[in-house]
Amino acid sequence: MEALSPTMEEGRVVKWHKRDGDPVKAGETLAEVETDKAVMDLVARADGVLRQVAAAEGQTVPVGSVVAVIAAPGEPVRAAPPPSSPPPPAPASRPTAAPAGSPVATPAAADAARVKASPLARRMAREAGVDLKLVTGSGPGGRVVRKDLESASAMPLPVAPPSEPAPAPRPPVVVTQAGAGYEDVPLTQIRKTIAKRLATSLGPVPHFFLTTEVDMERAGEARDALNQSLGERGSVSFNDIILKATALALVQHRACNAWFQDDHIRYWNDVHLGMAVAVEDGLITPVIRNADRKSLAELGKAAKDLADKARSRRLQPNEYTGSTFSVSNLGMFDIDEFTAVINPPEAGIIAVGSIGQKPTVVSGLVTPRRRMRITMSCDHRVIDGATGAAFLRTLKQMLENPLAMLL
Repeated sequence: MEALSPTMEEGRVVKWHKRDGDPVKAGETLAEVETDKAVMDLVARADGVLRQVAAAEGQTVPVGSVVAVIAAPGEPVRAAPPPSSPPPPAPASRPTAAPAGSPVATPAAADAARVKASPLARRMAREAGVDLKLVTGSGPGGRVVRKDLESASAMPLPVAPPSEPAPAPRPPVVVTQAGAGYEDVPLTQIRKTIAKRLATSLGPVPHFFLTTEVDMERAGEARDALNQSLGERGSVSFNDIILKATALALVQHRACNAWFQDDHIRYWNDVHLGMAVAVEDGLITPVIRNADRKSLAELGKAAKDLADKARSRRLQPNEYTGSTFSVSNLGMFDIDEFTAVINPPEAGIIAVGSIGQKPTVVSGLVTPRRRMRITMSCDHRVIDGATGAAFLRTLKQMLENPLAMLL
């Protein structure tokens, strides 16, 4: 099981395209695998015959576990040892030696398990046969990252001895008693990731929130005029206008277009805008690259294409990683106002509510106007109150007077 995304730790086999005994060529799709973000192809890395398919469709397998073997035609393949039950733990006060033949964890194995490394670095080390304990990590907290493995590839490092393929874990079984008033359903990969990401956001990240109300009447008039001129060539949505204004406001307020990085803050020159999209069993945030440099039509097309790919679970890793700021819009669900959770390492996200007619005082007269509320969530380690307020003021000015986006 390969690490098919930068944050993938395990994958669920959705469908096998090849069966036991089928000939395969390098680059052919062997199976579809659900990662923490999307459904991706697991491809063959060599020519041969597919043997010993060990992971059934629907089974979740950790990265690095054997799911099948590609062997040369006629090559004998040694069967993987059947899973054995671990011996019962001995009391702490009476340590005993394990009987002969019992699996015993060695200190080296325990040390290897404690090595801090990214999933990509672990995969590179596994493929190159490099012992991670012998690589000095340059990432946060001494974590081994890709560049460390690339640097190590030029040095003669001791190679870890080959190990027997580990038996694949059994798929989770849903057990619900007859007549019970509930149903237990195993977490999908995307829900597992959402749970982990929230635990690293709301707890450790000190959030504070700023809310402003925007008069969207001029933006609505501009949208109507643009759509009338575009005709059958397409249409512009309110969300497209909000994304464009957000990207341009971030150019003026670089302090909000930033990442918190443990011992430093990274201020981005490019605006890569994350756009929250609801999918069947969770939420994913595709990234519009260089959103500030795209025309309104280009940005709208990119947003639609990415949303369609997200809902069909066909996003590639480069299409959902690397955002510098995010936008979450629940206006289409008739939500007036809400707060969004920051997506680390980003320092901010805006939550966009619905656009509705509200009585507004204009030139001393009460008149109905289209109004919308925006709430900004800020990481106080990066963005101070006045900094976030200045960004929201610029965003509000651009939305209330769309011609300001041309300046």
